[in-house]
Amino acid sequence: MTGMLVKLLEPLNVPDSLIEKLAEPLQKKGHEFVYYNEKTTDTKELAKRSENADVVMIANNPYPTEVINQNDNLKLINVAFTGVDHVGIADAKNQDILVCNAAGYANQAVAELAIGLVMDLYRRVTQGNSDIRAADYPGAFQGKEIKGKTVGIIGTGKIGIETARLFKAFGAKLVASNQASINPEAVELGMEYMDLDEVLAQSDIVTLHVPLMPNTKGLISKEKLSLMKETAVLINCARGPIVDNDALADALNSGKIAGAGIDVFDMEPPIPGDYKLLHAKNAILTPHVGFLTDEAMEARAKIAFDNTVAFLEGEPQNVMKR
Repeated sequence: MTGMLVKLLEPLNVPDSLIEKLAEPLQKKGHEFVYYNEKTTDTKELAKRSENADVVMIANNPYPTEVINQNDNLKLINVAFTGVDHVGIADAKNQDILVCNAAGYANQAVAELAIGLVMDLYRRVTQGNSDIRAADYPGAFQGKEIKGKTVGIIGTGKIGIETARLFKAFGAKLVASNQASINPEAVELGMEYMDLDEVLAQSDIVTLHVPLMPNTKGLISKEKLSLMKETAVLINCARGPIVDNDALADALNSGKIAGAGIDVFDMEPPIPGDYKLLHAKNAILTPHVGFLTDEAMEARAKIAFDNTVAFLEGEPQNVMKR
């Protein structure tokens, strides 16, 4: 393919110098590259930025059907992100527009945040930081250790496996649900597969690493939460709607489970003030930053540009299946 117009519609949280370096190979082959270094979620502005583009590159901001339908030239939506549920993917596919993603760039980052949330829940780091600064110091508290705990890994893809490796290094026992096929890497780690209900009932720590799909939306429901130990904690660094977060807030407030570390919600931050989970007991909440590290952003940018170059050479990669 020659003479294509490629537009990066939002920043990728890396220096402009890296963007320029990564764009060089496609420019040298006669393709035009346009870069917008300020993000927008305005559909009219997105449509304007997308005008005449053969390839658009985006990150985790919405790219809705309304925008897709205004560009007859569009051939590839290159998503510099793992999930693509923020893209009007059905309409793209109906128009034979390919959609690819950058899966794998944040495996380590997400796994480390999952560990960090457990550490905060077990050793009360956030609470301790507040307590030590308080005028009326409430005294020290007694925490827990990960070693010897049973960790339930829900989703044993690449992120789930990396998370499992880190928990194993702490000396935890690993179990996993068998919703999908059994991963040989999980077996090599000594992970025991069982059905979801058993995992929830046996685990001291449950950590979610499944994609958002029709069969995973609401996967962790009020009923499923009731299966967990009262001493257990739930970690979600996957997708918000996988968990019924209202039911989770109720479970936390009633003491049905001991704590939760949540990085993802039913919407992107800012979260409405009346969102129940904001006011739940023993909940450590972070603003969807599992993927957001210096190292992951650099890896993401490289994968995204590799995807563009591969497409322009007629060999698209990381294409989302129809």
